[in-house]
Amino acid sequence: MGVFSRIREDISSAKLRDPAARSALEIALLYPGLHAVWSYRVAHRLWRRGLRFPARALSQVTRWLTGVEIHPGATIGRRFFIDHGMGVVVGETAEVGDDVMLYHGVTLGGRQREGGKRHPTLGDGVAVGAGAKILGPVTIGARSAVGANAVVTRDAPDDSVLVGVPARARSRRNGEDTRALLTAPEYSI
Repeated sequence: MGVFSRIREDISSAKLRDPAARSALEIALLYPGLHAVWSYRVAHRLWRRGLRFPARALSQVTRWLTGVEIHPGATIGRRFFIDHGMGVVVGETAEVGDDVMLYHGVTLGGRQREGGKRHPTLGDGVAVGAGAKILGPVTIGARSAVGANAVVTRDAPDDSVLVGVPARARSRRNGEDTRALLTAPEYSI
C-alpha cells in the first residue's frame, strides 16, 4: 500500500470512529493522534534500518508536539486511531493489531526491566478507554474492550470486556457495541 493510500485510509478510519470529525481536511490538519501515528511510521522505518538515534529523536519531537509517545520499536497495524491522544504511551515491544483505537491517557507499558518482550499485545479491533493501563507482556484478544481507568495485568481472550483495578475480563454479550461499552458509566472507575 502506498503512502497516500495509507494516509487516506487513516483519515477514513478517524472519520468512522470520531463522531465529532467534520472533514478530511480537519482530520489531516488538526488530529494530534493521527500526526503521532504518521510520525511513528517514519520513525519505525528508521528503527528497522538500524538508525536508532534518529528514530528515537523523531519520536521525542513528536511526543513534544502531540503529547503522544510511541516508541519506534513498537509494531502497529493498519487503521490505528488515537482519539484526543494526550498522554498516550506505547512501549518498545508493544504489538498493536489492525483497527485498534486508544483514548487519551492510555499506557501500553512494561512491568519488568529484563530484556525481551515487556509490553502488551493488542489483537485486531481492540478499543481501550481513557486512562487505562495495560502493563507487561499480556495479550488482549481481538475485538475486546478495556474500560476507562482499568489496570490490566493478565491476558484476556477474544471478545472480552475488561474493567476494574485490577481488571477482570468477562465475555462480551451479544449485540454489545464497543463505543457504548467505553462510554457507559458502569465500565469506568
